[in-house]
Amino acid sequence: MLSDIQIAQAAKKEPIEKIARRLRINKRYIIPYGRYIAKIDLGILDEIKDRPKGKYILVTAITPTPLGEGKTVTTIGLSMALNRLGRLTSTCLRQPSLGPVFGIKGGASGGGYSQVLPMEDFNLHFTGDVHAVGLAHNLAAAYLDNSIFKGNPLRINPETISWRRVIDVSDRFLRNVRIGLGGEDDGIPRDSGFDITVASEVMAILALSKSLKDLRNRLARIVLAYTYEGKPVTPEDIKVAGSMAVLLKDAIKPNLIQTIENTPCFVHGGPFANIAHGNNSILADRIALALSEFVVTEAGFGADCGAEKFFDIKCRVSGLIPDACVIVCSIRALKAHSGRFKVVAGKPLDKDLTNENLPALEEGICNLAKHIENIKLFGLPLVVAINKFASDTDKEIELVKKRAVELGADDCQISEVWLKGSKGGLDLAKAVIKASNQPKNFRFLYPLDIPIKEKIKIIATKIYGAKDVQYSELAESKIKLYTDYGWDRLPICMAKTHLSLSHDPNLKGRPKDFILPVRDIRASIGAGFLYPLCGDMRTMPGLPTHPAGENIDIDEKGNIVGLF
Repeated sequence: MLSDIQIAQAAKKEPIEKIARRLRINKRYIIPYGRYIAKIDLGILDEIKDRPKGKYILVTAITPTPLGEGKTVTTIGLSMALNRLGRLTSTCLRQPSLGPVFGIKGGASGGGYSQVLPMEDFNLHFTGDVHAVGLAHNLAAAYLDNSIFKGNPLRINPETISWRRVIDVSDRFLRNVRIGLGGEDDGIPRDSGFDITVASEVMAILALSKSLKDLRNRLARIVLAYTYEGKPVTPEDIKVAGSMAVLLKDAIKPNLIQTIENTPCFVHGGPFANIAHGNNSILADRIALALSEFVVTEAGFGADCGAEKFFDIKCRVSGLIPDACVIVCSIRALKAHSGRFKVVAGKPLDKDLTNENLPALEEGICNLAKHIENIKLFGLPLVVAINKFASDTDKEIELVKKRAVELGADDCQISEVWLKGSKGGLDLAKAVIKASNQPKNFRFLYPLDIPIKEKIKIIATKIYGAKDVQYSELAESKIKLYTDYGWDRLPICMAKTHLSLSHDPNLKGRPKDFILPVRDIRASIGAGFLYPLCGDMRTMPGLPTHPAGENIDIDEKGNIVGLF
């Protein structure tokens, strides 16, 4: 079997203008970035505002394991399969962070015969959107420190500064740093640190903005610090909001590329789902829905992370409601959720994970059960997709199919899009079409007009399965502060590990009766949510012993090699 990059480089790409014509996009809205990438000018919004919307399909997954569940592969393959069935379909994805690309997770372009092209550009610098986010974020940090250095006319209390700097590399050595060292002309010393760029509130704002004006207004509302009198300090206060918006004037335009079978794919935004809300941009979805019969998008990590935030945050802002959901699982990942096996990335798998093992599979299905339950809480039809591996047996597949339907799924089909492309997803596509035509009774998990603690407890108990929530003294003080400011009416964006339904990555399957610890709560007022930090959740990842970047290189002809 060829590697992902070998398959991608051998694929026949169509000029991006041809992909745009397939969606009937007027050429005046196409801004080419080379032959195979384009940005879409936001002027298109006026032209499409009254068009009927296509079917909106959200793809989520069980709790991730190092074994791979295949959510992005399934999202892309399902889009291609719907097109093969004669339904004009677009895919909507996030752009990956360079942290995971050069770290442990790898890229986000799919794999095998279900990926997006050009995969090298997609997984690397692409059109520079992530860099623009980082520049806008760090410009605000520089202006904030400079305002204090130049006499502190706003009376900013340095001890309250929450706006750290960002870089799009996984680097644990930058988590906590001391800045302003060197002497009087080099600034005022204080403790600070770095987050990864995709964890920036600016990235969340980019993905949630509905227009350039909305982007500018949201940037202006970011809370960077507080004055000695307790007043929030914003980019508008330090006169940097306009410059931040200028740096993002092109980044706000969605990017258009194609799948390996030339299905249109919009790529825009890249917020993490375990830290931020973990979904691609509202603008990309709005444009795609007006131009397509079906739009397939994905939410980061499991249904407890990206999907819950998709519903309770993104849908609230966009007003768009999905017609159906897909939960992706794999047989071997479900076996891992039995808790019987220790899975370590890069090390050989236990033979019972790849051999038929119905008892382990039955035990691990509890994780799938909880994710099905989670989607049903929102009142939507759903289909379970089994990302099929060669080691899966007929008995194992039939067991998952039977149990998925018993647990409340409307259907359960295998997906072989990694190996077969769109032809491997036809049964799944037919099931999704059927599900999308069923009645839905969408509802949010919680109302906005209840106290912060009540919202957190609803998420913790209903989505994660926690028994209760425990708050640190810091978190308690933040809740009081935010309530006093009137921010208690905002939705909640939980920051927790993606590797478990709980806060503890070691708790597999379906943990019960645990206490969810909230150690801090931060305010993303520009993005429009509060985000509690649960357990040891970090906003800057570290590199593994052998990062993926060790295998990446370039040959004498300029071809990238080793990129997955």
